Amino acid sequence: MGKLDGKVAIITGAASGMGKATAVLFAQEGAKVLVADIQDELGKEIVKAINESGGKATYVHADVRRVEDVKDMIKTAVDTYGKLDILFNNAGIEGAINDTINYPDDDFENVVDTNMRGIFFGIKYGVQEMLNTGGGVIINTSSVTGYAAIPWMNGYGASKGGVIQLTKTAAQEYAGRNIRINSIAPGMIETPMLDRFFFGQVDFKAEMLQKVPMGRSGKPEEIAKTALFLASDDSSYITGQILGVDGGLHPH
Repeated sequence: MGKLDGKVAIITGAASGMGKATAVLFAQEGAKVLVADIQDELGKEIVKAINESGGKATYVHADVRRVEDVKDMIKTAVDTYGKLDILFNNAGIEGAINDTINYPDDDFENVVDTNMRGIFFGIKYGVQEMLNTGGGVIINTSSVTGYAAIPWMNGYGASKGGVIQLTKTAAQEYAGRNIRINSIAPGMIETPMLDRFFFGQVDFKAEMLQKVPMGRSGKPEEIAKTALFLASDDSSYITGQILGVDGGLHPH
């Protein structure tokens, strides 16, 4: 028996990194997974791999900045699998790395639209569907930058701080309706985004890793296991929490 047997899960940003690892794990644990992303070829490859290994998955193109895409994504999950139990709002981008006065205006808007506005849409329309079927679980990807100021990451940090407040507010609003809403705040996780943060500079990355108390970066699979905990009944009395997965980098 898997921890998610009989459950239907949507994972956004599931074509790579943490979302990909979570899609694979959720399917292994018995969930029917809707893989949502804008990287169509990568997303379809993951769905193929899941299905060939005995799991059940479907791909949908979804740009979370577009409210109609989010609505269609949720409708696809319900039309395909009959319901929605779990929504992992994971899609996100890093945006520019620059100080405040040199941060591009358009880039700030794009980062906030993707990382925060996209999660707002996910929560709003995910909750609406879950209210129709008696409850569910929503997990939002924030970041340690959402509660710890890091220079040159203005747009990213602001958007992730917003995710934290969206999580806490919605969690309180719907706790009595059998909907749990929590957030994962990753630290330095080995994904393509992490390498972009450090401009491919190996020495800079090594210097930053020295600041992590556990002395290493995290793996996408470690985020996936955290998401599994929050999605399953193992966390049945947990809502409105921001769970840092950062090797002790920024405890809060």
